[in-house]
Amino acid sequence: MNTTEKQNQQPQSPSAGRAPSVWPTLQAHDAPALIDFLVGTVGFLRTAVYEDGGSVAHAELDWPEGGAIMLGSYDDGTGDWCLKPDTFGTYVVTDHVDDLYQRLTAAGVKIIREIEDQPYGSREFAIADPEGNKWSFGTYRGAPRPDGAS
Repeated sequence: MNTTEKQNQQPQSPSAGRAPSVWPTLQAHDAPALIDFLVGTVGFLRTAVYEDGGSVAHAELDWPEGGAIMLGSYDDGTGDWCLKPDTFGTYVVTDHVDDLYQRLTAAGVKIIREIEDQPYGSREFAIADPEGNKWSFGTYRGAPRPDGAS
């Protein structure tokens, strides 16, 4: 690829529920492999991937049930805005937690917390991705906002 920024896949339409007001971000030693894992194994949607000189300058992956993440290739030269691989963790809401758990277990993904019901009403489990980042998946959508909060 000869351009400074080259998208290697056509953008997909974002899910209707995305509302990208908060974007968790992470960096990876092997960003293309992590993107392949998150898309091909976990089930994220490849929305945009821009390469720059063989590394991923910027990628956006949508969660089919709403929300999205951004990631790129690790570069310790980015100074204070440098998220070292294996320091990221996030919680992803899904209505299909048991199906996802079964699929990821069958794929040999490293389970770091087995699936179980939580006292606050969620059913959830957690994995580590190939870079060591932590991903928790569950049914908990958060507490309702207090009356009058916007």
